[in-house]
Amino acid sequence: MALILFLRHGQAKNNVERILAGRSKGFPLTDVGVQQAENIGNFLRPLNISKIYSSPIERAEQTAKIVANKVGLDCTIDQRLTEIDMGSFSGMHYDEMFAKHGNVFLKFYQGHPIVETNGIETFANVKQRVLDAVSQYSQKHENETILFVTHMDPIKSMISTILQPKPELLYEMIIRNASLTILKNEQSNFSMVAINSMNPERYASE
Repeated sequence: MALILFLRHGQAKNNVERILAGRSKGFPLTDVGVQQAENIGNFLRPLNISKIYSSPIERAEQTAKIVANKVGLDCTIDQRLTEIDMGSFSGMHYDEMFAKHGNVFLKFYQGHPIVETNGIETFANVKQRVLDAVSQYSQKHENETILFVTHMDPIKSMISTILQPKPELLYEMIIRNASLTILKNEQSNFSMVAINSMNPERYASE
């Protein structure tokens, strides 16, 4: 039996500024995000991770490198773990998006036409590329614990693949910065273990 760990990147500049960064450059971790990454790296030490794979986006790669240093591993970049492409909404403030286009986040999970017409990657495509990566590395690292450092929607895509929640539930589900989503892989069957697992002291403050 293998554990598959998904780690969302630590707090980044775009999270604080409420900007739809997507794959845009220039949104590194904040000082808080760096500390979150260091803390979750300490939290991960006892889990005997065999390999770390990361999104190429700066905030995720920064997080992965901090964690890798804590657990004594290198990290490998995999494009399939990247953030969604926000298309014409890239760089837009959340408030502006909601005012002009309504709840685009919910429409993303619903497969609304606004997604493709604005060049946003579809949720179906996110689910496929993430599942491809997980399936490949689960076979490669059979019976080992592996860590994927990525973003909220790639993590939600894997949760959706397993639990098949309604779009409204997916929208309401928040994956915290620098938190773990933990899966089991038993004979190529994935099951959920935990969502938003992190250092205990954070639960009281968030």
